Amino acid sequence: MRQSELFTKSERAFPKDEVSLNAKLLTRAGYIRKLSAGIYAYLPLGLRVIQNIARVIREEMDAVGGQELFLSALVPKKYLEATGRADLEVGFEVRGKGDERANFILGWSHEDVLTALASKFVESYKDLPFAAYQIQTKFRNEARPQSGLLRGREFLMKDLYSFHASEDDLYRYYDEVKRAYERIFSRLGLTTVYTLAAGGDFTINNTHEFQVVADVGEDTIFVCEACGYAENAEISKLENGDKCPKCEGKVKSARAIEVGNIFPLGTRYSEPLGLLYTGEDGKKKPVVMGSYGIGIGRVMGTITEIMSDEKGLVWPETVAPFRVHLLELGGASAEKLYNDLQKANVTVLYDDRDISAGEKLNDADLLGIPWRAVVSPKTGDKVELKKRSEKEAHMIEAGVFLERMSRGEKRENI
Repeated sequence: MRQSELFTKSERAFPKDEVSLNAKLLTRAGYIRKLSAGIYAYLPLGLRVIQNIARVIREEMDAVGGQELFLSALVPKKYLEATGRADLEVGFEVRGKGDERANFILGWSHEDVLTALASKFVESYKDLPFAAYQIQTKFRNEARPQSGLLRGREFLMKDLYSFHASEDDLYRYYDEVKRAYERIFSRLGLTTVYTLAAGGDFTINNTHEFQVVADVGEDTIFVCEACGYAENAEISKLENGDKCPKCEGKVKSARAIEVGNIFPLGTRYSEPLGLLYTGEDGKKKPVVMGSYGIGIGRVMGTITEIMSDEKGLVWPETVAPFRVHLLELGGASAEKLYNDLQKANVTVLYDDRDISAGEKLNDADLLGIPWRAVVSPKTGDKVELKKRSEKEAHMIEAGVFLERMSRGEKRENI
C-alpha cells in the first residue's frame, strides 16, 4: 500500500484526553480513534492488526475442532431471562422507538442464545461433543472505560463454547483449549501466566485466566517463581514470600493484564434452556458446557503496552499491519522494489510521500512495522535494512533483501 493513499495520518502529539499508553500511541500513530469513552474506531492500520490477531486465533480454534459461526448482536431478552441474566447491570438494553419495553439486549456474552440454538440440533450422546466459536463485537456497560483498549464498552472478542456428555469429557477438552491458548499467545508474542481465578455465579468450579505481567495491569496475581503456579488475588490466600502450595517455591505478587479466560459452565445454561441429550442408557440428561474467551482488542492493547518504546510501537511480525515499511529518501525511487515486494506477496507500506526524510523516519518508528527498508542516493543499488526492535541498520543487496523478506511467515489479512 502507498502511504500517500492512506487517508489516516500520524500526529505530532499524543491525544490530551487519553490516559493509557496503548490509547495514546495507537491514536497518535493512526491505528484507532476514540468516538466516546470506551468506544473506538479501528482505522485501516488498526484493522489489519486486529485481522492478523484473529487469523492466529482462528487457526488454533479450528485445530481443536472449533466450528466458526456468527451470532446476532441483538439478543432476544427471553434467552437471558431464562438463565436469570437479563437484569445484570453489565448489559445494554435495546428498545425500538415504538416499543414500551426493551425486548433485546446487546450481546455481552452468548452462552444463553447458543445453548438455545444447540437444543435444536442435539438429540443423542452421538451428537456430542462439539465446539462452536465466533469473533464478534461485544457490548458491556463498563463503569470505568479509561484504559484504552484494555477496558471498553464495545470490544471485539473470540468466544468459544463446548458441549459434552460428561464433566470428564469437558475437562479433557478444557485442557486441550488451554494448550491452544498457550500456542495463540506465544504466536502473538505474549508470555502468559495460567492463573486460578474466581468461579462466579455461572460456573461449576474455579475458572482460569491467562495473565500478562505488566505494571499497568488492573489485576494482582501471586506467582510461584519455581513452578509458575499462580492465583488471582481476588481468591488467593497467598501473600508475598509465601511458599507455593504446589512445590513450596517462593511466591511473588505481580500486576497483570487478563487477555483470555476459560470457564467450566457445567449444566448452568443447558438445564434452564432445555439442552438435553439421550444417553446410552436411554435417559435424558443435560449437556455439560464450557466457555473460552479472548479479548482481541485487549490483546492489541496489551502488545502495545509491553512492546512499545520511547519512539513508538514495536509490533511482532505475526500481528503487524505490514511486514515491511519501505521508505524512499532524497529523491530516490523505490518504485521497482515496491513492485517486486508485492509480486513476492510481501505485505509492504510504501512511504512515497513528498515530505522530509526526518518525518518519514520518525513515522516509521512510530508505526512500528517490523522491518524498515530505506532507498536513497546513498544506498545506490542496495537497501538499508533495519529491524524495528534493533538499533543498528545494515546495507544489503536488493535481491538478498527480497529473498529474505519473502521467507517470512506467509499470511493474508482476513
